[in-house]
Amino acid sequence: MDARKGNIYEILNGNKQFLIPVYQRFYSWDIDQCKRLWNDIVEMQRKGKEGHFVGSIVNIAEQAMPTGVQKYMIIDGQQRMTTLTLLLLALRDYAIMNPSDTTINARRIDNMLLKNEYESGDERYKLLLTETDRDILISLVEEKPIAEDTRSRLIENYNFFAGKLADKEIQPAEVYESIGKLQIVNITLDRAVDDAQAIFESLNSTGKELSESDLIRNYVLMGLEPSEQTYVYEHLWRPMEQLFIYETQGTVMDAFFRHYLTMKLSRIPKQGRVYEEFKLYHLNCEFGTIRELCQDLLEYAKYYTNIVFKRNTDTDLKKLYEDIIDLRMEVSYPFLLKIHHDCVEGLITSDELKKILKLCISYVLRRAICEIPTNSMNKTFATLKNYIRPDDYLNSVKAFFVMQDTYKEFPDNDKFEGAFESRDIYNMRARNYILSRLENFENKAPIIIENYTIEHIMPQNKNLSFEWQADLGDEWQEVQKKYLHTIGNLTLTAYNSEMSDRPFLEKMDMPGGFKESALRLNKYVVLQNKWNEKHIQERANELAKKAESIWPYPTLTAAELAPYQVEEKTVQKYSLETYDVNAFTRILFESLDKRIMNLSPAVKKEYKKLYVAYKLDTNFVDIVFQKQRLRISINMKFSEINDPNGICKDITGLGRWGNGDVELFMEHQDELDQIMEIVKQSFDAQAE
Repeated sequence: MDARKGNIYEILNGNKQFLIPVYQRFYSWDIDQCKRLWNDIVEMQRKGKEGHFVGSIVNIAEQAMPTGVQKYMIIDGQQRMTTLTLLLLALRDYAIMNPSDTTINARRIDNMLLKNEYESGDERYKLLLTETDRDILISLVEEKPIAEDTRSRLIENYNFFAGKLADKEIQPAEVYESIGKLQIVNITLDRAVDDAQAIFESLNSTGKELSESDLIRNYVLMGLEPSEQTYVYEHLWRPMEQLFIYETQGTVMDAFFRHYLTMKLSRIPKQGRVYEEFKLYHLNCEFGTIRELCQDLLEYAKYYTNIVFKRNTDTDLKKLYEDIIDLRMEVSYPFLLKIHHDCVEGLITSDELKKILKLCISYVLRRAICEIPTNSMNKTFATLKNYIRPDDYLNSVKAFFVMQDTYKEFPDNDKFEGAFESRDIYNMRARNYILSRLENFENKAPIIIENYTIEHIMPQNKNLSFEWQADLGDEWQEVQKKYLHTIGNLTLTAYNSEMSDRPFLEKMDMPGGFKESALRLNKYVVLQNKWNEKHIQERANELAKKAESIWPYPTLTAAELAPYQVEEKTVQKYSLETYDVNAFTRILFESLDKRIMNLSPAVKKEYKKLYVAYKLDTNFVDIVFQKQRLRISINMKFSEINDPNGICKDITGLGRWGNGDVELFMEHQDELDQIMEIVKQSFDAQAE
């Protein structure tokens, strides 16, 4: 390794070329980073500073040739090097357009810093980027026209610098001088000695400079032989990247890799650990080569982007994708990837795929209506694939949903109908989606929800008119409070401002009023001559019945469900009275039990033979009764516990009733807060 401090002029000078390998991300610096660089230059010049450190460039020298250009493969620093090149381009072009300003030598910049003057072809250029970035930068260097509709950060940032030079905040000659004061550490690695991947990871260990998908791309491609690297990039990786929309590519690809790993591993990688998890997966996965792994990634990326970007020639599937996006069902994506793959493999038909998608949508929507906490759904969908029976695919999925209980339950029609009628729909995030689906269900002329606003038939104004008070009766205030935002009182209109707080009959007969409305949501409304509690209830019940059809409950005959039902065994039923509990330990237990159950409505308590278990998907804490204290087992590795008070004991490998490698005791009430700090760590680890 050779590390030298210098400036961009020294680095670029000479018959040399810097190449960006295919595994590197595209040029991604935006205007904000360019502003920071420009401000550094201005400040350095105005304050007379001798220099300013801007970072490092890490490269690998290619085998030297007796003649020709010495090439360097950049593994870190392409963003700052490309940005400085754009600034030099803007300076050169300023000098060309302002020949009277002789302080800058355009030819010197061109032939020493942008081009290798006596070379031809690609070797002519000091910096060679990848893909479309390469063509755009070459066009800028060669002063070739670029199509007006071309979208590129290269062009945006070049124009930024050109504008700053034209404004002359400082003189262009001062800019040129200051660039020479920008200090860069140029690190050249020895291919035979230095581990480029290890060095790359150490440079990006914080994960801030590169996204998770950037790190994964580098990991996948960096170690391949050049010919295989080119093939995998051009035929597999680059086509996968192109499936993602340019503006959000980084964040959406990061999410894809997390969902892909969740689908493969049946567990959810922690945020910020996706790259590390991917490396572990690669070392133990079913694929023998990087090419096979990338083929699998490309296949699943197609399913993923079809869903996320609502792409499909099948209109029914496209509508289902729209529902999934409207409901923000990201938690279901790992399972959705699985069923799309199985459909392509022929394990299920396209119709069965649609039925399963509808069930997933119903599951999420019904739970939201019934206000069941959502923090368990990611694990529910992450593990659902483990319950699929390939020989009875659809029924096994239905059975899984039917058999969920407590915090994982799929609300049946009775629970859903009651909640749908009484729920505050107006203040739900999904309100527009719900109203749109109610209106457009089996409608051959569907409306576009964005063209309408939500109308409260009974107005929101707390000071209702005498006409409204008369319609609603003596208890009008209670009626308004109870039903105002419920589905029975909500509809859609294009005349919300005109309707305002008018009496019901005026809303009915006015131009654009309910009588003139062709909306299905208003079919019941137009038949009424007044609006009161009875009509709100009747309409709510009518819409709830419709909602049951739109978001159906899974149906199975008793014979179809039977194979999935675990036979009830004669199991001893335990309770607090089963244990050897005295008055003192009961008081300790009741105070601790209350705090644990208050962590979340999703916490489930089970009395086992020898201990009390508290669980989300699995136990996170267990309590064993002893004579004068409670023994508490925490289901975590001892190394993962943050124990500032030193109350935990490492029981790794020791036999104990309960789960986990951490043990602590409760002997006094004043220990409760410290104990709950430990318990909550285990709860949070499962709730993620």
